Amino acid sequence: MSVATVSPAKPKTPDNKPSEAVAPKRSIYTEKHISIFFILVCLLQTVFLGWMLHFLISLKIPDISAVASYNPSQATIIYDRHGQIVDRMFVEDRTVIPLTAMAPFLAKAFVAAEDGRFYEHPGLDFFSVLRAAINNFIDGAKSQGGSTITQQVIKSLLLTPEKTYIRKFKEAILAWRIDKLMTKDEILHIYLNQIYLGEGAYGVEAAAQTYFGKSSARLSLGESALLAGLPQAPSRYSLFDHLDKAVERQKYVLNRMAEDGYVGTEAAQLAYEAKILLNSRSQQATDDNAFYVEVVKKRARVILGVPLQTAGAKIYTHLDSRMQENGAVAVRQGVRASFARQTLSGKDVDTLLQGGLVCMETATGKVMAAVGGTSFSLSQFDRATQARRPAGSTFKPFVYAAALGQGWSSGSPIEDSPLSIAGKDGKVWSPHNYSGRYHGQTTLADALTHSLNTATVRLMQKIGYKEVHKIARSVGLGPNLPANLSLALGATEVSILQMTAAYVPFAGNGTYIEPSFMDKIVLADGTVILPEKGRKRRKVLNPGVLLQMRSMLRAVVTEGTGKAVAEVPGVGGGKTGTTDDYRDAWFIGYDNIYTAGVWVGNDGNEPMAKGESGGAAAAPIWRDFMMAMREQ
Repeated sequence: MSVATVSPAKPKTPDNKPSEAVAPKRSIYTEKHISIFFILVCLLQTVFLGWMLHFLISLKIPDISAVASYNPSQATIIYDRHGQIVDRMFVEDRTVIPLTAMAPFLAKAFVAAEDGRFYEHPGLDFFSVLRAAINNFIDGAKSQGGSTITQQVIKSLLLTPEKTYIRKFKEAILAWRIDKLMTKDEILHIYLNQIYLGEGAYGVEAAAQTYFGKSSARLSLGESALLAGLPQAPSRYSLFDHLDKAVERQKYVLNRMAEDGYVGTEAAQLAYEAKILLNSRSQQATDDNAFYVEVVKKRARVILGVPLQTAGAKIYTHLDSRMQENGAVAVRQGVRASFARQTLSGKDVDTLLQGGLVCMETATGKVMAAVGGTSFSLSQFDRATQARRPAGSTFKPFVYAAALGQGWSSGSPIEDSPLSIAGKDGKVWSPHNYSGRYHGQTTLADALTHSLNTATVRLMQKIGYKEVHKIARSVGLGPNLPANLSLALGATEVSILQMTAAYVPFAGNGTYIEPSFMDKIVLADGTVILPEKGRKRRKVLNPGVLLQMRSMLRAVVTEGTGKAVAEVPGVGGGKTGTTDDYRDAWFIGYDNIYTAGVWVGNDGNEPMAKGESGGAAAAPIWRDFMMAMREQ
């Protein structure tokens, strides 16, 4: 079936007559006009966009990659063996740590105090900006900024702190970009590590150490609130200078935390009432431990190859701060006592008498204390590690050990009587005993106990200097050892550190261990360096020689020249040393744990007063140091 096509009916006039066609009205806007208008709109839009682009370029908005790849300058920190900080070196005192290494309430305290809507806004908090604008209008000045934590990060890392509307505009653009690029926790991590908190401390970790002497992980709620109150005005709320104002600010922070639901009101009240225990103001090296710390710094600079102030390393040392303090006190008191004796003796004392001390853990070779003088602030020259002085009679045990190694025994006879030896140049050398008395036929044991010079020289004549060189070099003495008999009386220059380490085989199991100051260095990226892992350890005394040497050195401190230390509980042995004209006084000794060495003398090598021997000037310092350790 087909479908018929129906034509539309023609319109009719009111009188039902067909109407004539009506022409449409002509518009006053032609297509040409429309095109011109469209072109003008496009031109205006292009000009506006161009102007905006020029404006944005003229603002010189920084690249945000510096924020995303946050890697600031960090302090290098030196720790003692107990993990206590003994020195910090920095351009900016900062230690970067993750949020997970902070106390639970620390980040929340800062958010509550500085940016309550941090987790809600897109980098800009328009409510805060409006509030700040109203307050600024009322005050007639730009007293409030309404900056979010994100904006504060931008201002700290990319912009200047000036208060201008142009800077705030750039800050707003950058804050919005950063909020899109990074997570809230990433932004907060940067903020808490970057923010300045007074007293030269940047970031919460440095601030926790500065104000409370502990890591930020161990901060209490009250301490966290105190730190969170600092960013607004670190000087005004200084915990050291204006604790009353800081506590008022702490109350505000705790109230904000309670209002935001981070803590309960009871917990906030208890935190506010908790006693505040502040750290001592400075964490720089003290005068007592500065000599040790300087040794560590010099070695660390060589290992790292960069300035320690920007290395961001953690250096863990073997320093025992209490032992170092005891050593410093013992050296000062001993030097004063020696100086007083010289003055009373009528000697015109116009030189600065000095002293030094080194203490090592015998079993490990770890240096626990290194006192390089009476005062680091007055003289930075380190007499413990840098100075080289004649060893005197402290060298004699190596002559006797060499003889025992050649088959002699502690009971072997040796002649002690006046001796004259002609040198190759025709000059005659006549060593003499310190006391001026001679014992005739004696034994090796008695000769060492009473430090008999002529007997020791004769012994070295018999065994030869090469055997003595061999054992001396095996314990770290040398390399410039004289190839003549004067070596028997200590005619070689050594440091206190060298001589102390050389006695470790006598104190221990016959093994020499190279001294160690550092345990490890941890770089900012977590890399661990073991700087002294390959230290030298070598057996230098066989059991038979060691047994006899320990017996002989024990006699020195019980009945010989080292009797001044006999009262020290557990003293195992030791040896005094005195050089010509009392220019150097030495004592090196040990107990069942530690080996320690002491030196007293003048920096300019001037003679001390008669009688200022190793037994009179150095041994009492050793005794006082060891006794102080037992009283701890």
